[in-house]
Amino acid sequence: MAREAWLGKQHGMWDYVKLHERYVRGLLEDPPENPDWEALRAFHEDQTARMHAERVVHLIVTMFCSTFLLMVLGFAILNPSWPPLALSCLFLILVSAYLVHYFRLENGVQRWYHLSNELRFRAGGVGARYDENRVNPNGTS
Repeated sequence: MAREAWLGKQHGMWDYVKLHERYVRGLLEDPPENPDWEALRAFHEDQTARMHAERVVHLIVTMFCSTFLLMVLGFAILNPSWPPLALSCLFLILVSAYLVHYFRLENGVQRWYHLSNELRFRAGGVGARYDENRVNPNGTS
């Protein structure tokens, strides 16, 4: 029980992305007194590295499931019967779910890149914002 209390409520990956993004955006919008931007940047980039690993795993799984879908679909076309058609439908649902999940991960990480740039700027380094097809060096408007 003590370990569960320490770990807190377990969230899915998409919830984790949203919670971390909300945390970082909250600190950027309403920073504490004397914030340690470099430490926050390092923490955020560590989280981004974890998301890169997650994306690679999901890309590999999505590619394998897509390959199996195509193989089963090809078999179902060459040998029409209910079992391969049913299996094709199951793989289509699975691949669709993985594509949606991968899309969400990819877009979340793309947003995190912009947060990293802002954190790097606030930590005293070089950063930029990419808004409306133009580059704003060092986060200027």
